[in-house]
Amino acid sequence: MQTKRMIRIFNDRYPLVGPVVWMFSIQYFIIQLISALAWNSPFSLLQNTISDLGNTVCGTYSGRFVCSPLHATMNLSFITFGITMALGSLLIYQEFRKNVGSLVGFSAMAVAGLGTIMVGLFPENTIGALHVLGASGPFLIGNLGMVILGIYLPLPKSLRIYTLVLGGIALIALGFFYSKHYVGLGIGGMERIVAYPQTLWLISFGIYMSRSHYKSLKAGRIKGYHSKHARRSNG
Repeated sequence: MQTKRMIRIFNDRYPLVGPVVWMFSIQYFIIQLISALAWNSPFSLLQNTISDLGNTVCGTYSGRFVCSPLHATMNLSFITFGITMALGSLLIYQEFRKNVGSLVGFSAMAVAGLGTIMVGLFPENTIGALHVLGASGPFLIGNLGMVILGIYLPLPKSLRIYTLVLGGIALIALGFFYSKHYVGLGIGGMERIVAYPQTLWLISFGIYMSRSHYKSLKAGRIKGYHSKHARRSNG
């Protein structure tokens, strides 16, 4: 019964390393919370964007008041998150049977990671064009990559549906975000619907792969024990 809920096609070139790297993406949520709590005015999840937390000045930006004392910490978190995405994609790609879908999907996630690094290197109030270009990495390319991986990876049905639903929600929200139709959620609220599903997926996919690795290794040890015991009995 359990085997149906496990990912079983592994090469074990880098067991657990890639999944652990992706699970470290949780720091992105933690640093956002810490940075928001340090905000020098009431921080709004609906009206303030994630990038506002990395804005390096105090004042009005795009009609929003911004003042983030921990902007350096937030920008470091963007960079760390991007490295996590890119490195984890490279490592986890090695674990699966190679096909065009997996190559395109994991490459897209790696590009999303590079874009996220750009977001941290170029805060929104510095070189705006590079910041927006970087954000398009996780927002568009990364979410498309998640959907592609949901289609082409040999995943259990539950995980496949979970991946496709999260990717679909993020891409639909991206359409609203780019068209500036925030449907009452504000620019910050809509942006988070675009960004957060991908982060949640990275963390949960890392956990799922780690559990699958553990179960596979445990099953292998039990099988090996019984085989060894049988040989001794026959001997």
